[in-house]
Amino acid sequence: MSVRALVVDPSAPVAVRLGEVAEPVPGPGQVLVEVSHVSLNHGDLNDARSGRVPVGAVLGSDAAGVVVRAAADGTGPVEGTRVVALTPGAFAERVSIDVGALAELPAGLDPATAVGLPVAGVAALRSLRAAGLGPGKRVLVTGASGGVGLFAVQLAARAGAHVIASVGSAARAEGPAGAGADQVLIGLDGLGDPVDIVIDSVGGPQLVAAWELLAPGGSVQSVGWTSGEPAVFPPYATVGPAKSLSSFVIDSEAGADLAVLTELAAEGALTVRTGWQGPWDRFDEAAEALHERRIRGKAILKVTPHQHRTEPRRPTAAGPEPQRPADGEHPGIP
Repeated sequence: MSVRALVVDPSAPVAVRLGEVAEPVPGPGQVLVEVSHVSLNHGDLNDARSGRVPVGAVLGSDAAGVVVRAAADGTGPVEGTRVVALTPGAFAERVSIDVGALAELPAGLDPATAVGLPVAGVAALRSLRAAGLGPGKRVLVTGASGGVGLFAVQLAARAGAHVIASVGSAARAEGPAGAGADQVLIGLDGLGDPVDIVIDSVGGPQLVAAWELLAPGGSVQSVGWTSGEPAVFPPYATVGPAKSLSSFVIDSEAGADLAVLTELAAEGALTVRTGWQGPWDRFDEAAEALHERRIRGKAILKVTPHQHRTEPRRPTAAGPEPQRPADGEHPGIP
């Protein structure tokens, strides 16, 4: 049986098209999830265009849905559990997911909201942790109106830091201001005092400028490069009191951190701002808006069920297996 998925295709307008792939078969320690929503990140677009995800492979990392087959070894959530996950190949109707890569959704948390958390939320949480976040630290967040940026502003403010949000234009200032930033700047204009932590998702010349603002002992975490521009450091820029520039990648299972983030979101202590929402057959539209930086917050796509997809019945000694709910009819999935 096949399922629909967003797959890499260099001949498509945004190098991605809606196609069909074989339904995944869960391996040891994996559950099968019927996906209701996915979230698009800048990194997904880069993966499709750069060749990091092979042609014909399923794209994506952020997914939310319902477990339709529990792990055979008894680990992880049971069938019917609502979950959110950070997993490769997330943009499909059904996905096999390691139990360590997902978290159960708290009661009352909408999957269309929770699906905005995995890549952006985990990147913000882990980069701040790696940089030594603490009360009183001066934290600069660049690209602060984007997915990672808005989460970083909220998490840093919650930790008692002094948060400086940098955005690309005055029109983008509202989101970080409402998320708890103490200062909102256009670029880095007006910032003269040193900072202890930089969470940078812009790269290019702004990364160089942020490095120059870093206090001794401080840390720059490079979590993205949306500018697409080179960062050219002047001679001797790296000679002086010790400070660090660290590359960043999510390189381990995110389930535990997702559990923290979903609980904060359910409590209202962490807001997922959605800047674009629509069905996944409008992927091209969402991708272009994200690439052109017209989206403030997250781009969320609803996985619309295949009208003609059916599952073969498997007879048992007691007679035919009871009919399962049709796609999209699982409780809790809007």
